[in-house]
Amino acid sequence: MITDLPPLNAVRAFAAAARHESFSRAADELHVSHSAVSRHIKLLEEHLGVLLFERRIRQSVLTPAGQAFYEQVSLALTQIAQAAASLRQGAALRKVRINVRPSFAVRWLIPRLPQFMALYPQIQPEVVTSTQPPDPVRETFDLVIRRGRSGWSSALQPQRLLEDELLVVAAPSLLQETPLSSPKDLPQHTLLISRTRASDWPKWLEHCQLKPLRHSSALHFDHLHFVLQACVDGLGLALCPASLLAKDLASGRLVCPLPALRQPLPRYYYAITDNAAPEALVFIEWMQAQIQQDAVDNPAQLPLRTSSH
Repeated sequence: MITDLPPLNAVRAFAAAARHESFSRAADELHVSHSAVSRHIKLLEEHLGVLLFERRIRQSVLTPAGQAFYEQVSLALTQIAQAAASLRQGAALRKVRINVRPSFAVRWLIPRLPQFMALYPQIQPEVVTSTQPPDPVRETFDLVIRRGRSGWSSALQPQRLLEDELLVVAAPSLLQETPLSSPKDLPQHTLLISRTRASDWPKWLEHCQLKPLRHSSALHFDHLHFVLQACVDGLGLALCPASLLAKDLASGRLVCPLPALRQPLPRYYYAITDNAAPEALVFIEWMQAQIQQDAVDNPAQLPLRTSSH
């Protein structure tokens, strides 16, 4: 039990003397006098009721009891040192708290986080998801990302981050079975619909000046990331913001069969709170580099609009 612990300074002196087989060298390591080490060890022997060292003229040799005690004490002190080092390392980590919507977290941010953590091991990103309008009074964060400028707290100054457009995507295997070479082929396919974005298909058709699809079958899901998983699995066609497609397009899990038919979407904005950790700026710079790389990897699929509004 913890209440039965021997004097810990005495244990530390004993471990040093046992390791060096010398009271003098132990004293040098601990920056104390030879007599102080000797007193500590005598105190420990009295506490334990056994001799730990056999004193010789120029050498101190562990007794069998001392050797057994040292083996366990050495392990315990090592564990204490490792625990302390772990805490110091954790305390040195600098955190940045990022507030995003769930779909953006799942489809854009989380797949890229391993690269950020490899580049900046001293920064610990904390991702929190929310569908609420960004307000630092209601929620705690360093950095927030949302689509559009409506609903932002007056305490935040949104800055442009990412342009976006709505695209049709499908699994290559689906298109091999049922081609989609022009809009007239759309009725042959199942439409995948997210209940949180239920108006996407009608608005996209209207924007592209296409007639409503009155006879197409449809599958409904609660959230967009479920729609995209169903799309990857070849269950039908999905309409998805280009911002959430980079990894799927680059890997070939999804393709865009009608790349000319795009509907502009409100862009993403970011804001940093007044009391944000300095690491928030590092995170934003990294995100901007990722966005630029996506444009290089998928120049035909990703939005290129540069309007300043």
